[in-house]
Amino acid sequence: MIYYLLIIIGFLTRFMPHPMNFTAIGAIALFSGYYFKDKRIAFVVPIIIMLLSDWKLGFYQWQLLLSVYAAFALIVLLGIIIKNKKWFWSLPMSLAGTISFFLITNGAVWLFAEWYPHTFVGLMLCYAEGIPFLKNAFLGDLTYTFIFFSIAQLAIFFANKFEIKNKQKIFADGKI
Repeated sequence: MIYYLLIIIGFLTRFMPHPMNFTAIGAIALFSGYYFKDKRIAFVVPIIIMLLSDWKLGFYQWQLLLSVYAAFALIVLLGIIIKNKKWFWSLPMSLAGTISFFLITNGAVWLFAEWYPHTFVGLMLCYAEGIPFLKNAFLGDLTYTFIFFSIAQLAIFFANKFEIKNKQKIFADGKI
């Protein structure tokens, strides 16, 4: 059920009014890698969000599209890497994901599009012109990562508290 909710949230954040690159997809990718037991689903959730929203927004040059999808897959992998660590590792890993996404996708724009000269100066220009988008991506990824991981941790906390409370009641009743 949570898969569907994340797909809907990710899809909607691409269409609601927002600053460029301030969406939930990077956070959803990290969250999926960290929390989902089935790693196939962890990788599929952000890709489904992108496919559905790109279908509505319009597809673009396949090499650029592939670089975006691959960058989100890498962010899922970052979530898997920190799975055995405390949840607060999600915030620095979110920043690492944002930087990775920026480097991969802007590198692909320089390499495959004709917008910048295929020189070192052109590459640096491509990265420099992407900085405003990077700032928004940092803010969006950190915001949504904080929200998703905080909600999940609160749900886990209350689930554990309920379970402990239930056990105490069972012990108090003398049933165990």
